[in-house]
Amino acid sequence: MENLCKNYVIAIDGEAGTGKSTLAKNIAKKYNIVYMDTGAMYRCVTLDMINNNVALDEIEKITELLDNIKLEVSSENGEDKFYLNGEDVTKKIREKQVNDLVSQVSHIQIVRDRMVDLQRKLAQGKKIVMEGRDIGTNVFPDAQVKIYLTATAQERAKRRYNQNQEKGIDIPYEEIYKNVVFRDNNDKSSSVAPLKKADDAYELDTTNYSLEEVEEIVMNKVKEKIQIDV
Repeated sequence: MENLCKNYVIAIDGEAGTGKSTLAKNIAKKYNIVYMDTGAMYRCVTLDMINNNVALDEIEKITELLDNIKLEVSSENGEDKFYLNGEDVTKKIREKQVNDLVSQVSHIQIVRDRMVDLQRKLAQGKKIVMEGRDIGTNVFPDAQVKIYLTATAQERAKRRYNQNQEKGIDIPYEEIYKNVVFRDNNDKSSSVAPLKKADDAYELDTTNYSLEEVEEIVMNKVKEKIQIDV
């Protein structure tokens, strides 16, 4: 077993709704390491574009927006809070208008380049668990641990629906399912950092597993690769 005391990266990639965020948060909390929700970063950029009426093809305006954007995250009462230009947008970035555009925004080259650069800077010198769609293939191709999660589209839509209900976000299941299928097609066919399993990643279909079971399986894989100090 390789002992990486100073810093390491646990990269968790996979389809939307596979439980990446919850898994990454639990790992970070259990082992007191940094958690980074890259999806929320793209959601914040998407919301900023919506707020400023910037279209997907207005690259100059998007670049200007990125030059001035301020993203912050803090933990309050055990929950992550996301701030866009000083405003708490934790709930807004999960609403329909953002859901409908975030996948397309994340495929814009300048947005991807800026966010990846920021993610790498934030991870320097840290023990970190990061989740997204291209962490193990693009952001950190040399990550010490790479996990790739999958699940059926129906199961992922059901999970997202239940999560939204808990947060007071009312979006019909049918609409969520269509969005999940669209995200899958868009993410996997993208010419910009497409969603795919890294050659050296461990793949796990979470459809028939509980969150606790997924966490146990993944943590056993993590411990095979690195020494984590509890």
